[in-house]
Amino acid sequence: MIDIICDYLSDVESQRVRPDVLPGYLSATLPSEAPELPQPFADVVADVKGKIIPGVVHWQHPSFFAYFGANVSAPAMLADMWSSAINMIGFSWAAAPVSTELEMVMMDWLARLCGLPARFLFASGGPGGGVIQGTSSEAVLVALLAARAAAMKDRPVADRLKLVAYSSDQAHSGFKKACMIAGVDLVRLLPTSAADEYALQPGALSAAMAADLGAGLIPFYVCGTIGTTSSCAVDPVGDMALVAHRFKAWMHVDAAYAGSASMCPEQRHFFTGLEHVDSYSFNPHKWMLTNFDCCACWFADAGPLKEALSLTPVYLRGLGNALDYKDWQIPLGRKFRSLKLYFVLRQYGAESLREYLRHHMALAQWFGERVREDARFQLVAPVRFGLVCFRLTGATNKVNASLLDAINKDGSMFLIATELSSQHTIRLAIGSTSTQLRHVRQAWLAIQKHATAVLSETAAVL
Repeated sequence: MIDIICDYLSDVESQRVRPDVLPGYLSATLPSEAPELPQPFADVVADVKGKIIPGVVHWQHPSFFAYFGANVSAPAMLADMWSSAINMIGFSWAAAPVSTELEMVMMDWLARLCGLPARFLFASGGPGGGVIQGTSSEAVLVALLAARAAAMKDRPVADRLKLVAYSSDQAHSGFKKACMIAGVDLVRLLPTSAADEYALQPGALSAAMAADLGAGLIPFYVCGTIGTTSSCAVDPVGDMALVAHRFKAWMHVDAAYAGSASMCPEQRHFFTGLEHVDSYSFNPHKWMLTNFDCCACWFADAGPLKEALSLTPVYLRGLGNALDYKDWQIPLGRKFRSLKLYFVLRQYGAESLREYLRHHMALAQWFGERVREDARFQLVAPVRFGLVCFRLTGATNKVNASLLDAINKDGSMFLIATELSSQHTIRLAIGSTSTQLRHVRQAWLAIQKHATAVLSETAAVL
């Protein structure tokens, strides 16, 4: 199997990034029922290669520029294999002592590496600490539940209907979904603008919270973002936290993609103000060579989180219950995820990880310069971290959508679009493990070629 995986990764660049299939294609190729008798491993592998792989979007392709990356590494994959062999379900210290304690140590290692405030570390001796969630969506949800527990303390149950959550119109949809799951109906997605580089302004947040408080409602949760999905906008989270706390609300920061960049000292200015926030999360599985799933999440005070999620029936009571990570997450069971962080941090070392991130950011800057040099294009937002947002200058949204369709049609690369200030905007996100300058250069030359064709077709119609 290791040979098969190595062959796949060594050959992935020769594949279409996105498969040429339609929804429902697979069911016609597979039997309608599971087999009664065991089948040879070779037959299973042959069917995976012939039927399953043709439907794969190759996220590890060096020309995968869509969404944000999900990069992998040999150390993380090997750790995942070892963890799978152990198959320890780490819901409590008693069920998985080393899983629990290695996670605590890794979260402190990672916090120090990223320059996080000391109050997020277990080693500080305070009420804070870190936990590995599956995704940022889970982190945003558990932070919301902690915020609700804190806000509802000594309040009547009926006051839950008055709770109000706040974020920007650039926040990831995971924020709105968290509110839906928790039954929070009063949600404010505050508008942002290009003039502020799509960052939420503290004054707008303060005005919205004051208006809700004046209407008899209860502001309780604010979610800021460092590195929004659409444009890598950076909210002024420190100032937002001061506003939130003035209204006795919880402040969470979602840095799902961008958080890895805080390992680089020259990027730390984007992360100022974290000493004021109540919780913070980012995904090593996006940009830190750590396989999915791995979301690092810290709390300055885990008390409200445990109050919201702690439940210990008789059959789970035992030595070390105070350390149980089941009280820090939605599900009971949990994987031994900390092992892959341990492998990645030890086998790469901090400086190699920093150089990897700087390499991607330099590639993004190179692509941004090419966009600036071509008068047919414009940058729609500042080039930040590994993301470039661009479009055809003066062209309609329909024409820009046609350009994106042309870019993706032959499968040599994969990009997606977003909307900024009602403008159809193309995103190029650099984050695959093996992406080099030649791949970014090839992408730019192909984009220029497709732009010439699309603009010629548009001119001919006119």
